[in-house]
Amino acid sequence: MRKIREVLRLKYGCGLTNRQIAKTHALGRTAVADYLRRAAEAGLSWPLPEGCDDAELERRLFAPPVFVSPEKRPLPDGSYLHRELRRKGVTLFLLWQEYKAAFPDGYQYTQFCEYYGRFAKRLKPTMRQVHKAGEKAFVDFSGKRPEIVDPKTGEICPVEVFVGVLGASSLIYAEATPDQTLESWIGAHVRMVEFWGGCVEIFVPDNLKSGVTKACRYEPGLNRTYEDFARHYGAAVIPARPYRPRDKAKVEASVLVVQRWILARLRNRIFFSLAELNVAIRELLIEVNDRPMQKLGVSRREFFETLDLPALRPLPPNRYELATWTSPTVNIDYHVEVDHNFYSVPYQLFSERVEARRTRTTVEIFFKSKRVTSHQRLHGRGRHATKAEHMPASHRAHLEWSPSRLISWAGKTGPATADVVTKILESRPHPEQGYRACLGLMRLGRQHGADRLETACRRAGQLRAYSYKTVHNILQSGMDRLPLEEVSESTPVAPVHGNIRGAAYYDDDRKEEIPC
Repeated sequence: MRKIREVLRLKYGCGLTNRQIAKTHALGRTAVADYLRRAAEAGLSWPLPEGCDDAELERRLFAPPVFVSPEKRPLPDGSYLHRELRRKGVTLFLLWQEYKAAFPDGYQYTQFCEYYGRFAKRLKPTMRQVHKAGEKAFVDFSGKRPEIVDPKTGEICPVEVFVGVLGASSLIYAEATPDQTLESWIGAHVRMVEFWGGCVEIFVPDNLKSGVTKACRYEPGLNRTYEDFARHYGAAVIPARPYRPRDKAKVEASVLVVQRWILARLRNRIFFSLAELNVAIRELLIEVNDRPMQKLGVSRREFFETLDLPALRPLPPNRYELATWTSPTVNIDYHVEVDHNFYSVPYQLFSERVEARRTRTTVEIFFKSKRVTSHQRLHGRGRHATKAEHMPASHRAHLEWSPSRLISWAGKTGPATADVVTKILESRPHPEQGYRACLGLMRLGRQHGADRLETACRRAGQLRAYSYKTVHNILQSGMDRLPLEEVSESTPVAPVHGNIRGAAYYDDDRKEEIPC
């Protein structure tokens, strides 16, 4: 369902063609057209209606599959197709229409193109790529790594060089990054589009882990953060095929230009920080882009201002904030762990796998592409962020109790009940450990009545037995109905002995008369 959402976004939100959408998510053009047809029949566009989750989208788009028996179909003539394509104005779509006119039961357009692609691959032709203005940007890291020196320790630290180039004008962007991590990769992209003053429709990266989590010719898996970045700028990501450097020949050539005309000229200079190195790279980069190209006689900058710049999409008002994605499972305590801290979700999602998007300031939790909650991001380890509305009713009620509230409730029943509750809370190392006993007294009050509870608490106070079990036993045995005098103990009398002074010893008037 996420791919179908992306098809609708790229079609109606970004205005891409079916072929471009198919390349973005390794889908057949007929599949893309089928998704769009189903969406149109269902009255869906982009953005989707609020509350349309994956289950609702699947229900509205797909009917039970219908089995179609296979039929024997004639294969197209590969030699004929290859020969006719050399003629001006002839396209594969035109040849397929002629093929279908001759063989109505023949292959559909996708399989027709697939067959010709396999045939043409055996011929190994070199296809010249034609780039439209503002359409594509090719990005990669340079293999040659410059070095910076730590001014305190003298340690030499190699760094990476990010290179990006526009397809139509060949305008180059380059900067040094500390490494090839996701943070460096996305940060370089953000600064690159700001350097151009606009954004292209398609980014074409290599299959490095920062951009592509699973390299595959037909269905590459994009990094969620990279996909999120492209969505923020209204663009698409179409990775180059693995082991096909000709798919990104523009950036391969630009990497050589950066290595020969920028890094080679800086080889004898010593840099003590990444910022210092980037200042030197930017100075030489301006010179490279302003220098006339050998074959065309005009500079990359001139091409950029006449071709790409008018066609680039305007940047959004807000700069993209780096966000990373994880897929935690909701624990039994209805919290998910994100970066060693814990964030609550609605308790109904217990044991479900959700998606967590974290930025520098916030953590958002999604379930089936729908945001269920957000929290302010915690720093450190082992901290909890819990919202009361995510708790079951019993947990929420327990959270609302406090020692003062329990004592106030007991005071409504009577002073003896308030005294027992106070003594229970004071007898525990932590007041929270006495909450359960106090709530048990509340239940006894509902069961036996407030008057009997007050009497039982008065008798428990006389016995100096401040506990739930004592009050429960008094009510259970009916001792609260007996007069207090019948169960009261007589005051013990101290025995007479020469070593026992008695209370009179402490009387100031008689203290002098009693010998020590």
